[in-house]
Amino acid sequence: MAITKTPEEIQILREGGKRLAEILAKVVREAKPGVSTLALDRTGEGLIFASGGTPSFKGYRSKGDRAPYPCSLCISVNDEVVHALPRENRILQEGDVVGIDIGMKWPSKNGLYTDMAVTVGIGKISAGAERLLRVTKKALDIGIKAVCPGARIGDIGSAVQKVLERDHLGVVRDLAGHGVGHEVHEEPLIPNFGRPGTGMEIKAGMVLAIEPMATLGNAKVELDKDGWTFRTADRGLAAHFEHTVVVTENGAEVLTVV
Repeated sequence: MAITKTPEEIQILREGGKRLAEILAKVVREAKPGVSTLALDRTGEGLIFASGGTPSFKGYRSKGDRAPYPCSLCISVNDEVVHALPRENRILQEGDVVGIDIGMKWPSKNGLYTDMAVTVGIGKISAGAERLLRVTKKALDIGIKAVCPGARIGDIGSAVQKVLERDHLGVVRDLAGHGVGHEVHEEPLIPNFGRPGTGMEIKAGMVLAIEPMATLGNAKVELDKDGWTFRTADRGLAAHFEHTVVVTENGAEVLTVV
């Protein structure tokens, strides 16, 4: 059962989402050749605490996880799709494609959760990588436009899938978006593929994290031995974009924007 949020809760999420977007923008500015992914994680964590929030991901553990997630951000490079662990020895290089996924509970006491992600190029990237980023971001925008009261979850997935497949990108099917707010992950699950008119009905007051994940090659993914990092099976490039939105009577309001 999806959880709808009250007007008071939505206002908290609106402020938290704005703060999170400001934090992510600052982290992205630090993503340069020669910088480690662990350094980006530490920057993001410090900004989250300074904003009065708590990192959503640090200490997170879902059913089946061997251990809690040890970092505050997920920073996935090149063939890593999502949930890669920041590392001191993972140094960004010119031409890399880097997905930065960040979540925050705000305020830290009795707060609510928002979640977002962007994928950026480091320096000059290949034409294929530029297309991957551009189209995956477009898929997120189109998926958000499919959100309105009375629509179905399948409408979102179908909209995302059409954009990605039109440009011959792989649609990751083993990972999905989700509800968010009271918890890091809530119902409903929001796949990036589907049939229009199917799935749970969308209602005003729902808060959703919509997050297309796409690949330049085969869309199959594998879980690394670290128990967290998902990477493409063919080791091709991947991209990930995400926004938290609230369903209003007029459609979707994006919460994770400045």
